[in-house]
This record gives sequence, structure tokens and C-alpha cells, in this order.
Amino acid sequence: MSVATPHSLVPPPQAPELSLSKIYVWEVPVRATHWLIAASIVVLSVTGIYLGRPFLVAPGPARSQFVMGTVRTVHFYAAIVFTLAVLSRIAWMFLGNRFSHWDKFLPIRPRRYKGILPTLKFYLFMARKPPGFVGHNPLAGFAYFFVFLLYLWEIVTGLTLYSAYAPVGSPFRLFTFFIPTLGGLQHARLFHHVGMWLLLGFAVHHVYSSILMSQVEQNATMESIFSGYKFVSREDVLYSGYRFLAAPPSKKETEGDG
Repeated sequence: MSVATPHSLVPPPQAPELSLSKIYVWEVPVRATHWLIAASIVVLSVTGIYLGRPFLVAPGPARSQFVMGTVRTVHFYAAIVFTLAVLSRIAWMFLGNRFSHWDKFLPIRPRRYKGILPTLKFYLFMARKPPGFVGHNPLAGFAYFFVFLLYLWEIVTGLTLYSAYAPVGSPFRLFTFFIPTLGGLQHARLFHHVGMWLLLGFAVHHVYSSILMSQVEQNATMESIFSGYKFVSREDVLYSGYRFLAAPPSKKETEGDG
């Protein structure tokens, strides 16, 4: 019979097992439009900067190189992809599941707008606990609402610039209405250019916040935009955002929330 000594090996304490649920959050249309918008913004930014300030020099006569025309054509096709992806994502706000629904972008539910300030405190390192929402948290969803307004602004200003050179009889000539409204083509070009930099600035923050939430919540936030699935605490599934409340709400209060 062995006798335990002070130097006997003691098994390390076992970490409590987390009760996680695999939730299908981002449907195929959401993921597809996300990556189409991201890719088209990159192409539009590079080609747009070149159109505003050409930085490529091709040897020989310009008529035999057609560099500017090629870049402009790529810009136009990327704009078509961007526009269709944005409009498709807006349509899916009414056709998709509850995580992609339009009310996740407009905090009309009391629990959504009450969660904006606590979420902001977490992003500013003033709170230790993450929000606990399965889909978009209230602050992120509300920020995306303004991002989509910026998307539409870029589409309108882009079509306004194109309308000045559209063939006679083209339906895009209707957007010439915005030329005097925006103060002329030069102002429209400036507004279009500023919108591009705002979107690029948002992209930097978007990547940062996604990595932050993925590391803190450890729920596969980054991976979910590829697979569509998150691994979420069962408490967060039942009481989405419950950490903001003194007591968890009833299931009826959280119905439809995410």
C-alpha cells in the first residue's frame, strides 16, 4: 500500500467543459455577397485611384496600348459586381434568416438599442465580458447600416459620373439629374473618391474587430464567414446578449433576436 507524500504527483485540475451549440448563422447569399463586395472594393479602389491619377507608363503610342481604356473597363465591370452584390444583400435582409434580417441593422427592438452602449464599452476595453450576441451585435449592426448607406452613395455617385459619358438613349442618362444636385462632375468625383477612403478605413476596423471578437469569444467568428457556422454558448443561444442584463430575459423577450 503506497502512502502519499508531499512530493506525490497531483493530477492537474480539469477545466470545466463548455456547453457549445453549432449554429448556422451566415447563409450562402450572405457569405457570397460579403466576399464579392470585398473583392470588388479592392478592384474599384485600385482602378479608381489610377483613373484619378494615372501611375502606369506604357511605351509607344497611347492608341496602341489602351491602358486607360482597359482600366476604365475593369472599373466598370467591378462596379457592376459591386452594385449587384449590394442589392442582393439588401434583398436578403428581407428573405434570409433572423441573423441577416434588416432589424439587426436598425436597433428598433428595445434590447438591441440598449445593447449599443455596453458593446461600445467592450470595444473600448472598458468592459471585460463580450456582448454575447450570436449574429451581429447591436453596435456592429447599426454601423453596418451606415456602411450600406455609403455603398448606395458610391453607387449613385458612380452612376452620376458614368451618365455624363453614357450613349444617347441609355437609361443611365437618367442619372445626369444628380450632376447639378451634387454641384457638378468635379464635386461628384470628389464625393465618390472620399467615399472610397471611408470604405477602406471601415475595412481596416472591420478586420480588427472581427479578429478581436473571434479571439475573445472563441466562437469561430472569423471562420464563420467561410463556413457559415458559429460555436456558441447555449446561454447565448437562449438569451442573446443576456450579459447586458441583471437577469436573463424570458424566451419571449428574446424571440427573433440574434
